[in-house]
Amino acid sequence: MNQHEIDKIAALIYAAPLGEYIGRDGAAILAERAGCVRRLQDKEYLYRKDETTNSFYIVSEGRLALIKETSGGDQVLHVLEKGDLVGELSFIDQMPHNLGVMALGNATVLCFSADGMRPLITEHPELVYNFMRAVIKRVHSVVAAVSAQQMALEQYISTGAKGRG
Repeated sequence: MNQHEIDKIAALIYAAPLGEYIGRDGAAILAERAGCVRRLQDKEYLYRKDETTNSFYIVSEGRLALIKETSGGDQVLHVLEKGDLVGELSFIDQMPHNLGVMALGNATVLCFSADGMRPLITEHPELVYNFMRAVIKRVHSVVAAVSAQQMALEQYISTGAKGRG
């Protein structure tokens, strides 16, 4: 990657919710570690439930959906927008993904591999700590959003599908 591309990625990272935790310097360091750019077509999966990946991603264009894959069809649980992190929990704990992630329209993500990120633990420990804080905040917000959606659905069902109240 040339310096112009790195600067463009750094600006995206800094403008994203992650930027509030890692600052401009952290965004520049992460941008240098971006392993690749992956383009997804509409309805293409970034990964599926139970797959293991060695990367986390930042949405750089378009939208992605967290998908619960069932025999009755795919259910969208949450929509990710430009700047959102995706795959960060499996990146950290190396466990298979609990949900699939699918593009809603064409989308692009920045990929960050474990091999590219691991040296930051000793080179920039405060950056890694602040990254972890951002991950935890995102997890809390997604859990809250999914819980609110589930409660709304339960309310809708309990009223005989006639809406609220």
